[in-house]
Amino acid sequence: MIDFRSDTVTQPCKNMRRLMSNAMVGDDVYGDDPTVNELEQYSSKKHGFEASLFVSSGTQANLLAILAHCDRGDEYLCGQDAHNYKYEAGGAAVLGSVQPQPIENLPDGRICLDKVAAAIKPNDFHFARTKMLSLENTIGGQVLGLDYLKDARALTKKYALKQHLDGARVYNAAIALGVDVKEISQYFDSMTVCLSKGLGAPVGSLLMGDFEFIEKARRLRKMLGGGMRQAGILAAAGIYALKNNVNRLAEDHDNARYLAQRVNELPGFDSSSYDVQTNLVFLNVDESVNMQAFAEVMFSNGINVTPGYQGMRLVTHSGVNKDKIDVFIDTAKSYFKID
Repeated sequence: MIDFRSDTVTQPCKNMRRLMSNAMVGDDVYGDDPTVNELEQYSSKKHGFEASLFVSSGTQANLLAILAHCDRGDEYLCGQDAHNYKYEAGGAAVLGSVQPQPIENLPDGRICLDKVAAAIKPNDFHFARTKMLSLENTIGGQVLGLDYLKDARALTKKYALKQHLDGARVYNAAIALGVDVKEISQYFDSMTVCLSKGLGAPVGSLLMGDFEFIEKARRLRKMLGGGMRQAGILAAAGIYALKNNVNRLAEDHDNARYLAQRVNELPGFDSSSYDVQTNLVFLNVDESVNMQAFAEVMFSNGINVTPGYQGMRLVTHSGVNKDKIDVFIDTAKSYFKID
């Protein structure tokens, strides 16, 4: 199956599987899984933080960050399209009684910092207390530049807010910017990294911050049922991913640009309105195209796409190369009966 739905469908490679099968393990709830401890220590140093916590998912990592930075009745600021606001089932509000205050994202993914400043509540008991600004890099495949991150940091320091990064695809951002990941992480009090997207691990995310923050998050993880036992089998995959699979993300970006060009050969498909900066390709699809029927025929031919995602979204990853993109385009042309 050629799968364009998401980079979450990546499969662990043979070397990663071998390390997983040979991983030393212990009970991580007791803190004695050596491979989890190695992953947390390695990732802290790699990203420039004091401490790190290995968790089951990016959703859990973001939730822990919000709950560790904010108390009940507080609020955090984020983009209208932020994953931790729009796509994580309202966890901060439901489980933490923390109010999200969304602000419109600009077409390039940024949030206007003047609007951020205007949304910060005064010290008045009528209002929720603003505690944190959450940014996402990448967001919708768009990369937030270092100058913007620096300006956002200056603003949050001015108003004594914490600054959190949803860095699910932060390595895509680092590769696109041509910088070490620390050039991004330096502007944040906390940060998440997803290991199971383009980095290719089967499960897991990291949450990073200072010692006090991570200890609070560790307690919250237990409260949420996130304590894992012999998790070193999964942590071994995370170590391999961080050490071996970062630079290859550039291939995904190159393949995404190729895919964006070729998909315009299909009638009713147009990628020209969207800037392809990383591994996400967005399309406008004409109403004349029956997307459900198209997706079903593609699936019957071994190609998996998601119909109706903001028109359409296609994602490149380690399981998609240029040859497979060509197969998709040729199969789609056959569907539309064009040469």
